[in-house]
Amino acid sequence: MKVLAAMSGGVDSAVAAARAVDAGHEVVGVHLALSRMPGTLRTGARGCCTIEDSMDAQRAANLIGIPYYVWDFSERFRLDVVDDFIAEYAAGRTPNPCMRCNERIKFAALLEKALALGFDAVVTGHYASIVTDHAGNRELHRASDGAKDQSYVLGVLTTEQLAHAMFPLGSTPSKAEVRAEAAARGFSVATKPDSHDICFIPDGDTRGWLADKVGAEQGDILDRDGGVIGQHEGALAFTIGQRKGLNVGYPTDDGKPRFVLEIRPKSNEVVVGPREALAITELAGSRFSWAGLDPVASGYVDAPGDTFACQVQVRAHADPVPATAWVSTGSTGSTDDVELVINPTEPITGLSPGQTAVLYVGTRVLGQCTVDRTVSAVPVLNGSGAGSSV
Repeated sequence: MKVLAAMSGGVDSAVAAARAVDAGHEVVGVHLALSRMPGTLRTGARGCCTIEDSMDAQRAANLIGIPYYVWDFSERFRLDVVDDFIAEYAAGRTPNPCMRCNERIKFAALLEKALALGFDAVVTGHYASIVTDHAGNRELHRASDGAKDQSYVLGVLTTEQLAHAMFPLGSTPSKAEVRAEAAARGFSVATKPDSHDICFIPDGDTRGWLADKVGAEQGDILDRDGGVIGQHEGALAFTIGQRKGLNVGYPTDDGKPRFVLEIRPKSNEVVVGPREALAITELAGSRFSWAGLDPVASGYVDAPGDTFACQVQVRAHADPVPATAWVSTGSTGSTDDVELVINPTEPITGLSPGQTAVLYVGTRVLGQCTVDRTVSAVPVLNGSGAGSSV
């Protein structure tokens, strides 16, 4: 096959590209330039897609012996990832920019261009596996190395995207083995540290960056009864589950600390309450997709509205929680009222609207949704809420 290898400049993508060549594919390497201003993305070990990374990718491609190009995806990245990140926070949600980057850049914009140029697939260094069932249907599964498994951030992939995706590292037992292979191949990135954090926030100060982009204005801190118990300097500076820095002047009757339960951007209010109210017993989202066959086609249920057993994972490195889920058409029956509803068998703590919930059946990634609303284990006292029940 003719495949396009996405080369970030790290050790994983370099080894993935080399393995694709070893497998007999015609491989072309490409590095995605995500910013036209080098200082706006992290440098060194803390980020990805910098000038230094493009040079590392170039050296690896030269050693592998494949053509190499740098493609400017900066405008698409700004619109689909950076602007989306700002808009989600401005709406009081907590987005995952890495999910959006995988969804809209690496497996939408990149794959779209690759197919238009005659490539059959895109190769990446993600730790995940693709399994083909007896009928030829492709499924996304966890990687062999559970510690490095990245199937969660790939949960946004669609059936069509899975049909053109390759993950050569999925069956590798450990990252140490990948690094050893890179060293044996002579790659200078063999010992390069993994990238982490948000690449488009240069100094790592997410709160300050958001305040500059969205603005910060003083507002009220409320208890769950709606009473004003303090002031804040900007609602976007808070995260669900936060305990420190609340600047609350009134102690609770039982002396226990308060936690951020809800952020209301329209009214610029922050709601705080007891730790128990962070326990979520239901979550749902209207923006959902299936990675491969849907539950009906997979034989998990007979009809779209039936419940099915699964596991739900709400963070990249969180433990999956047993759950039941179903697609609900709500009370109106309108297509606008359709959502994926998930009931974990044990409460999930500190979940915020905007996060991604990925569903698994065993090791298989079934699908995902962006969380629009949650229901707390502790009933709402005043009946208010903005997209979630706290």
